[in-house]
Amino acid sequence: MQISSIDLAIIVLYLAGVTLLGAHFRRGQQSLRDYFLGGRTAPWWAIACSIVATETSTLTIIGTPGIAYGGNLGFLQLVLGYLVARVILCVVLVPQYFQGEFYTAYQLLEKRFGTRMKSGAAVVFLCTRALAEGVRISAIGKVVSVAFGTGERSSILIIAALTLFYTFEGGMRAVIWTDVMQFLLYITGSFAAFLLLLHKIPGGWPAVTQAAAAAGGKLTIFDFAFSLTKSYTFWSGLLGGTFLTMASHGTDQTMVQRLLSSRNERDSKKALLASGVIVFAQFALFLVLGVMLFVYAQAFAFATPSSDPDKIYPEFIVHGMPIGLAGIVLASVFAIAMSNASGSLNSLASSSIIDLGARHGETRAQSLIRSRKLTLIWGIVLGILGLVRWGPVLVAGLTIASITYGATLGVFLLGSWNRRATEAGALAGFITGLAAMIAIRSLTPLAWTWYVLVGTLITFAVGSFASLFTPGASREAVRAQPL
Repeated sequence: MQISSIDLAIIVLYLAGVTLLGAHFRRGQQSLRDYFLGGRTAPWWAIACSIVATETSTLTIIGTPGIAYGGNLGFLQLVLGYLVARVILCVVLVPQYFQGEFYTAYQLLEKRFGTRMKSGAAVVFLCTRALAEGVRISAIGKVVSVAFGTGERSSILIIAALTLFYTFEGGMRAVIWTDVMQFLLYITGSFAAFLLLLHKIPGGWPAVTQAAAAAGGKLTIFDFAFSLTKSYTFWSGLLGGTFLTMASHGTDQTMVQRLLSSRNERDSKKALLASGVIVFAQFALFLVLGVMLFVYAQAFAFATPSSDPDKIYPEFIVHGMPIGLAGIVLASVFAIAMSNASGSLNSLASSSIIDLGARHGETRAQSLIRSRKLTLIWGIVLGILGLVRWGPVLVAGLTIASITYGATLGVFLLGSWNRRATEAGALAGFITGLAAMIAIRSLTPLAWTWYVLVGTLITFAVGSFASLFTPGASREAVRAQPL
């Protein structure tokens, strides 16, 4: 074991505390509205923190510094698109989610196109979210291997089991309020790491800027070259980041469920916009940490090979931080892993029961029991997927989601902007979009940052064209309402 007993005690106390806090929220649950939407009682600022905590992951905390450690600050260009997308969503999709009693994003597709389209989108979401969350959970293994000097996967299962317990018990209310606590913890820990690095690097910030510039512009943010194969440019960031976030925050049940948990449409928009400001600041912090770690490594060698940059930040936490602070920061890394897993568990269960497993005549108590059972099943699935080794974690997680996000966003926009679109046309566009993106991922060098944009355009175009030849198109043109 490489960490001290004091640090270990801090981690154990944190894990126990957050688990008990989450389980506390079981009280008062009487319906699916309580379990999946938290009774719509959370304030907008708590929803904003929950969105950020969900958008952030162990991949982000250890992967983003790793990107800057091996490159520069160019990833921040992608975050610009995150901000633009939030404004568009507040105009295009968020208002539609409050025109009725919705529990999932895909009920909107049912309203516009029918049950088959809703079910298809839900199945794709369940598969994508399970795989992406498996990557996120597996990332905790990198931290564990550095902190404890072991590659034991039992630690991953412990984290998954504790998260499953409080999500199973507390539902969405537990997810939101533990997210708030976990957000505050990891931001505090990350800022403490920044100050400590600044203190440890000989010469402070001026030395950081000088060494970073000498290393080939590691503080560079913008690259205005237009390239379809380069991941981080201004254009791929602005356009690709916008479409990526429109899909992740506007059509992915994990995020939409938080928006639906707001008290009203106005609070939902406030939460979404506020989260964008926080996300931009936090990504800037994580990237700067990566640059500082690069400069720090020039004076103090890391034991971990630079060929695995995902382990650089965890190693600094273990070997470069004083006892006590290391425990807090490690606990913050575990915190964000639990935050992601809890949100995914609740959204996977909600989509499973609402979109695929709704039963007529079922009492509220029966629905609640079945929801908890589905949470348990998905917890087991995520635990198993977390044991898989996925490679570089941040890019792996984003790539998995980007392959399917385009088809889903394309269907939502098709329903919103093409009044003549039919269910058959939408299904044709959706299937074509998915197949095209799998082929593009396998056969072309297209950068993953363009995936959602390309998938959206293919789905929208094919869906619109197919709708022209689908029986009943003229009838749908009269009756259909935008999403």
